[in-house]
Amino acid sequence: MIIIESFEVAVVLLFVTMLCWGSWANTQKLATKTWPFQLFYWDYVIGIVLCSLVLGFTLGSFGEGGRSFTEDLLQAEHNVLLAAFIGGVVFNLANILLVAAIDIAGMAVAFPIGIGLALVIGVVVNYIKYPVGDPFMLFIGVLLVVVAIVLDAKVYRSISKGASKFSTKGIVLSLAAGVLMGFFYRFVADSMSPNFSTPEVGKLTPYSAFFIFSIGILISNFLWNSIAMAKPFSGKPVAYKEYFSKGNLKLHSIGWLGGIIWAIGMSLSLIASEQAGFAISYGLGQGATMVAAIWGVFVWKEFAEASSKTKKYINLMFAFFIVGLVLIIYARIK
Repeated sequence: MIIIESFEVAVVLLFVTMLCWGSWANTQKLATKTWPFQLFYWDYVIGIVLCSLVLGFTLGSFGEGGRSFTEDLLQAEHNVLLAAFIGGVVFNLANILLVAAIDIAGMAVAFPIGIGLALVIGVVVNYIKYPVGDPFMLFIGVLLVVVAIVLDAKVYRSISKGASKFSTKGIVLSLAAGVLMGFFYRFVADSMSPNFSTPEVGKLTPYSAFFIFSIGILISNFLWNSIAMAKPFSGKPVAYKEYFSKGNLKLHSIGWLGGIIWAIGMSLSLIASEQAGFAISYGLGQGATMVAAIWGVFVWKEFAEASSKTKKYINLMFAFFIVGLVLIIYARIK
């Protein structure tokens, strides 16, 4: 399989992860208003699974390092497969709760609470189990990224017409999503061998771990998304027949693309984890919140009518974010 052997390349891959995780939601914006998110989400999940298979049979099977994709799957122990599978189940529930929270409370509340909490929990949990990098630099960097996310919330609230929708339900959903999102990566990390070139017997390598993770997402979607369709936190119930009656190739393709974009980010995060460490891989990836803000500022022009004071917060937000990322990277170099 194809593996990387330098921290510098790992950092490049993790920046691509940030771009992917912060960009996939743009595909949802491209879907029509008559296409409920629950139906878009089915295509999104299909895109993730298809991408994991393609990567497994290409990058995961080429090269001389480690084990091939199919060989790796066949030799894996049951508890290892279960860990990666549970990671997918936990992530899927967290992602659906986060989307519901955004729908109810808006980006200004849901994203900072959910992703900010996930960033802190994920880095701490993964660092305790896999302590790679200087802890002082790492956690100072994480703190600065959290400050940037809080400033992001302030910016959204100042320009959002729905800023008053500060409902208890939205806050609870955001907190639940953040806690779950902070733990899913740990399950996947537990399923993987720390050394990819000479992997442990019974453990998985990045490509096979990601595939089992994606299967966890797919199978759990029949539970989590079915509940979201039948008992939505907001809006009307969605029937499965609408997926076929309202959907067309364009709408389905948008969903598949969204899943593929997110999947590429997740796979690169796992591939980079050997050199960067799981805590740093997860921490840099969750900087995706700022990537989403960049899309909002420069592409979707969401802040075009913002006041001069709000624009100062935008600049400060990006400054904290950049410095935080530099410290997280430096934590591994030091």
